[in-house]
Amino acid sequence: MERTKPLSGELAKLRDEVLGYALDYGLDFYPVVFEVCDYDTVCILAANGGFPTRYPHWRFGLEYDRLAKGNTYGFQKIYELVINTDPCYAYLLSSNRYVDQKLVMAHVYGHADFFKNNAWFRHTDRRMMDVMANHGTKIRRYMDRYGQDTVEEFIDTILSFENLLDVNVLFQGEVKQATSADEEYEHKDERSQVLRSFMNSKMARGEADEDVVERKKTPLELLDDEVRGTRDIMSFLMQHAPIEEWQADVIGILREEAYYFLPQRMTKIMNEGWASYWHSKILTKKALNSSEIIDFADIHSGVMAMSKQNINPYKIGIELMRDIEYRWDTGKFGKEYQECTNLQEKENWHIETNQGREKIFEVRRTHNDITFIDEFFTEEFCNRMQLFTYKYNSRTGRNEIETRDFKEIKSKLLNQLTNFGSPIIEVESANHKNRGELLLRHVHQGVDLDLTQASDTMANIYKVWKRPVSIETVVEDKRIRYIFDGLEFKEDK
Repeated sequence: MERTKPLSGELAKLRDEVLGYALDYGLDFYPVVFEVCDYDTVCILAANGGFPTRYPHWRFGLEYDRLAKGNTYGFQKIYELVINTDPCYAYLLSSNRYVDQKLVMAHVYGHADFFKNNAWFRHTDRRMMDVMANHGTKIRRYMDRYGQDTVEEFIDTILSFENLLDVNVLFQGEVKQATSADEEYEHKDERSQVLRSFMNSKMARGEADEDVVERKKTPLELLDDEVRGTRDIMSFLMQHAPIEEWQADVIGILREEAYYFLPQRMTKIMNEGWASYWHSKILTKKALNSSEIIDFADIHSGVMAMSKQNINPYKIGIELMRDIEYRWDTGKFGKEYQECTNLQEKENWHIETNQGREKIFEVRRTHNDITFIDEFFTEEFCNRMQLFTYKYNSRTGRNEIETRDFKEIKSKLLNQLTNFGSPIIEVESANHKNRGELLLRHVHQGVDLDLTQASDTMANIYKVWKRPVSIETVVEDKRIRYIFDGLEFKEDK
């Protein structure tokens, strides 16, 4: 991007210094390319998901406006931005103080290590910078051909259910990084030849029309056994909905980008906790001068402050990492410790096992947020952090503490993280009632379906499927089916 520039002078020396500390601590990452830019450029990049070039869409402008106003009115500030690619690109704010840049660089190296080594990022396409740019080129050509409003309206429709993904796809090799220059655009998913065929097509050269996606033509009456249980709704519609080839290709583009960002959504607490752990460790043990300690403490405490509305992933993540390291350094794990019933003995338990650093590196490699919280969010940790749940009391007009019970707190936290708070939806039948209608099933896990959101989402799926869409869910332990028939959302009796 023209509005960014590479590091030079004192910042380049600082980068080399912080890089040395990160490597000494055992962090392992792809090369990190730092660039400096002003706040307006950072807002543009952040609005685009960190990428300099994306497909044109109004939501990126809306996000830019929100970020820019947040800075103008003092609601928020973006200190850094890092992209999960090879090499990793990181953007530093030109107005940051010197101590800010130290913290940001150390934080970025923590993120880069996490991106490279966490199992959920194993199949990430590390060339996504180029892929995103190619996606933008394709969609602009579609807009030139079919009209900007037509293409943008279709993108709006698809984005309304881009969260209906299947995390198992990440480990099935269906969204996979290319292994050589000749295979740059080959991915072993339903779009395996889309980008490559496009780059070789007449359309890429602005010439005559040609199909860019080859789709399965399985008859609906034979389709159910193939698709039943499918949670990848975007892939299902891309392959089987009665849509034009350019629309199938647009779904494939949006799906590929959704799966690229999925591991980041699945590891938000761990990723930010890991990066925060290392910026704190590197600065307090190595990089800080005595004159910078107060400024560092001010920045760090601001990042770690808990919000009144949501959990702070930085705070929960770093404290859990520190707790794991402490427990594995002092022997507070394993069968003997867990079965100890003497509270005083358990509180004063100290066996110098010194396995803490090794353990947090292992956790960083294998876990996502749900397994991280499920395994390491202990009652002792909950009490020490003084956590509680709250709810609004209509009688007093205030938010009040609901419970300090550990099990309820942990359960609520895990429910928020399960599928990111979104319902899990599966395809039940593509030929419901033998009329080509689509039947979906809500996998009920204790949280009821939001019928307002369900109505809007089903209306958008109807636009793509072009036939009535039904969904089965559970309300008060009773199985109920709702239908959107193109006119209204109602109970299907």
